[in-house]
Amino acid sequence: MATYLTQEGYDKKMAELAELEAQRPAVKQAIAEARDKGDLSENAEYDAAKEAQGMLEMKIAKIKELIASARIIDESRLNTEEVQILNKVTIRNVANGMTMTYTIVTENEANLREHKIASSTPIAQGLLGHKVGDIVQVKAPAGQLTFEIVKIEI
Repeated sequence: MATYLTQEGYDKKMAELAELEAQRPAVKQAIAEARDKGDLSENAEYDAAKEAQGMLEMKIAKIKELIASARIIDESRLNTEEVQILNKVTIRNVANGMTMTYTIVTENEANLREHKIASSTPIAQGLLGHKVGDIVQVKAPAGQLTFEIVKIEI
């Protein structure tokens, strides 16, 4: 199954992979130092170092798998006619008049602090395919919400 990423998201994953791979020598050194301390059957340092190595290798394998199946989204094909993935959308909550701006991104790039929401979230699902001026109903865990699409940007 393909994983869709922006070029920025792909570059971040590549940097994360390089950072994790750079940790391998330190983990191997910790294992060697713990092994030199004697009896491995009762050596908590050795067990902890081996566990850290296992976790590191698992993270590396997961990122490599994601990168191998990655498909870069062609940002030149984006438009602002209707809400689509990678659009920055400004919405107004009809009930309280509050305005919010979110960028709709893939699952792997979602980060609420950066106002990036995954395309699978209820709000994104409710907005996708709609145009500026549309009033959309979104079924969220907090109940039914009504938003007006104010602006769509790239």
